[in-house]
Amino acid sequence: MAFARRVLVLLCVISGLLSRAFSDHPTLKKDNNCPKGWTRLNCNCYIYQDEKRTFADAESVCNIIGGNLVSIHNSVENFFVRELIREGTVEPDTSWIGLHDAISQTGDFIWTDGTIEDFLAFNLDEPDSGGDCVEIVDSDGCWADTACTDMLTYVCIREVQFW
Repeated sequence: MAFARRVLVLLCVISGLLSRAFSDHPTLKKDNNCPKGWTRLNCNCYIYQDEKRTFADAESVCNIIGGNLVSIHNSVENFFVRELIREGTVEPDTSWIGLHDAISQTGDFIWTDGTIEDFLAFNLDEPDSGGDCVEIVDSDGCWADTACTDMLTYVCIREVQFW
């Protein structure tokens, strides 16, 4: 099982690299297996939503379009999401990501897509019990906890469809 998982991850990485190479070459342009308007990084598709919503509403919209609020698992992905937000907005902005502790409210954060919390990028003074849902700040890519009822833009994630 572990071997199969490693092979799958390796294939996704290779596929992502090839996809990037094909998309940059004018005569080799190839479908990136993401829906129109989505941007691919490795085995996931991402989309920035400029319409401000509460955390729960943003997650619902992401569910409707086939994904979840974005989960971030490394610094490359964090930078990618930050740049996606910066490209989609004129003014500096904060946006929802899928991390929250709204269920336990004990500081044990979880991702809305159920993936493991294996990377954090909170500001030095965060989380500060300012809320149960997490935002990313596009100016520096750092995270902060805030009230889930705040109205923010958001980023959705979904897996690449290979068929």
